[in-house]
Amino acid sequence: MKAREFCLIYIKQWLLVGLGAIFEVSWVVVFKHATTPWEWGPTGLAVLLSFYLLIRASQVIPAVTAYAVYVGLGTLGTTAVGVLAFGEPVSFSKLALVGLLVIGIGGLQFTTTQGGK
Repeated sequence: MKAREFCLIYIKQWLLVGLGAIFEVSWVVVFKHATTPWEWGPTGLAVLLSFYLLIRASQVIPAVTAYAVYVGLGTLGTTAVGVLAFGEPVSFSKLALVGLLVIGIGGLQFTTTQGGK
């Protein structure tokens, strides 16, 4: 496999992790506010899609790294939605910890190679 092909495949898998994290954030937010079966249906679909995308990406990216990045992005997204959409309080310590999380996610992506080699 050529280096360029490998790079494109790898980027696609990271995009699947990111998309899965977006679905994770959506189901976590809706989960908190769902009160009817019509609201629970899309929540269940978002759960299935988020895990499906993570599993697909884990076929190329090492599962441990993919899961860590997925959870980190989900935490970051859920925190952002909580602060921006629902007025949850913001503190310096919360911002500093989110910053460390972003650095950790970037570090994991940067240091991961195909198959953990």
